[in-house]
Amino acid sequence: MSVRRRATTEELLGRARGGERGALARLISTVERGGEPAREVGRLVYPLAGGATTVGITGAPGAGKSTLTGALVGIVRALGEVAVLAIDPSSPFTGGAILGDRVRMQDHFLDGGVFIRSMATRGQLGGLSLAAPSAVRVLDAVGFPWVVLETVGVGQVEVEVAGAADTTVVVVNPGWGDAVQANKAGLMEIADIFVINKADRKGVESTRRDLEQMLDLSSPSDWSPPILATVASTGEGVEELWAEVRRHREYLEGSGELARRRSARLDDELHRIVVETLHERAEALWRSSELSGLRAQLDAREVDPWQAAEQILGRLSED
Repeated sequence: MSVRRRATTEELLGRARGGERGALARLISTVERGGEPAREVGRLVYPLAGGATTVGITGAPGAGKSTLTGALVGIVRALGEVAVLAIDPSSPFTGGAILGDRVRMQDHFLDGGVFIRSMATRGQLGGLSLAAPSAVRVLDAVGFPWVVLETVGVGQVEVEVAGAADTTVVVVNPGWGDAVQANKAGLMEIADIFVINKADRKGVESTRRDLEQMLDLSSPSDWSPPILATVASTGEGVEELWAEVRRHREYLEGSGELARRRSARLDDELHRIVVETLHERAEALWRSSELSGLRAQLDAREVDPWQAAEQILGRLSED
């Protein structure tokens, strides 16, 4: 009985670039799990990436982000293939994404030109804050010109992920509460476009005024985030949203801001990788028996915690 040979990472990447979605899914799963295999994927795709336009969609839970994303994907699809990374909370039992791809965007599930993937924080190195940019790089490297990141919540990690896109769309609903939540969650700082979704409800104009007032208090820049009203369930206003995404892209390219943002993101990613790698190595050393003597010295007050930390860092640098 012959044993089937496991495909190498290079072979998976080649098949994914040839359009095999199963191979692409395996590459992203590898990125999610973290560790050396994920780093190998990163090394292979990095030289091939850099051409995709990324759009982040985030906002308060229940704002209709998935419906809006689905409607926007329908428009982008007319221009070419598009990939969606749906950033979900992790299941406490399996570690996987709780919300399913089919449930979230079933209208596009059978479209071969749309790739939809839910991601969860189950990797070891940096969680979503590092896995998501790596997954975007994979999608970019295999040839997707448009990548949309949609987050479920507005926690710090979700804000970081959505803010890692070229253009970030913040979605709120009519009502003062959402505007306050947007301000508190730090979304004002990352928003390039505001969308008041479910605009068939009361309170649209008051929410618009709230957002305008908060924008007036923010630091001025060459780009003033537009505030749009949509009803994603019917498609109302989604064409206008797409027009603003394209206009923002033109601004980024014409002003040089796109290159600046991408450079800043790479710098931030490098910082996170270094910090997380040191953290992993320190944890491994901490769990080992090598530090038993140092702990005894610490308990006997022969060294203080800062001196003990310096010794640990010294061992890490030797490694």
